[in-house]
Amino acid sequence: MSGGSVQSSVASNGVCTIEFSHPASNSLPGKLLRELAATITRCGEDADSSVIVLRSAGDRAFCAGASFDELIAIETAGQGLEFFSGFALVINAMRTCPKLIIGRVQGKAVGGGVGLASAVDYCLATEHASVKLSELAVGIGPFVVGPAVERKIGTSAMSQLAIDASSWRSAQWAAGHGLFAEVYPSVEELDAGVAALADRLAESNPEAMRELKTIFWAGTEDWDRLLSERAAISGRLVLSAFTRNAIAQFKAR
Repeated sequence: MSGGSVQSSVASNGVCTIEFSHPASNSLPGKLLRELAATITRCGEDADSSVIVLRSAGDRAFCAGASFDELIAIETAGQGLEFFSGFALVINAMRTCPKLIIGRVQGKAVGGGVGLASAVDYCLATEHASVKLSELAVGIGPFVVGPAVERKIGTSAMSQLAIDASSWRSAQWAAGHGLFAEVYPSVEELDAGVAALADRLAESNPEAMRELKTIFWAGTEDWDRLLSERAAISGRLVLSAFTRNAIAQFKAR
């Protein structure tokens, strides 16, 4: 399915909003992932912005993860590495961005969508924002997003998501394990909470926020290499007969 976009805007108070969209439940093909990574980097360098809000379009799915149409079209390990490097680029862009990033998760997050929610600095969601790491169900694993998810919710909770790849975990479960800072009953209340936090941060000391972010992400300095290595694992596995059959069965549902 074609289409999709990444848009950004900066309000007069310095709140930069980045919104991604795609007609297939806000899934992210490679082109959009690279555009999203570049937009995050650009907004982080923008002197007019002080804090970033990352959101997706619509009031249902937050992000359905990677594009299955692109996944099934992979024919070589090199293509696989390039495909799975997309989320690595976005996660590393958020990691190295000097501005604090607030995540606004209005609905379900799958696979790479859970990775995005894990890589923001502070994440707010609605009670409809269930999460699932579905990669093992199609014969691969959450190798690229795994470090971000594990950093946020711990090894035990991440392994539960990765192993039970067919089950949804509720927004309350995600909040209880540290993925979401707060869960709201409705999108309207979520947006009010996001706006209130963003407005407060926009009035905070930018140097202090930058130093805090450096501390929060300490120990991840090797992630450019690590996530690339993880992408290569997925790129190899996606070529297996097992995975191709699993993906075909998934798409036929």
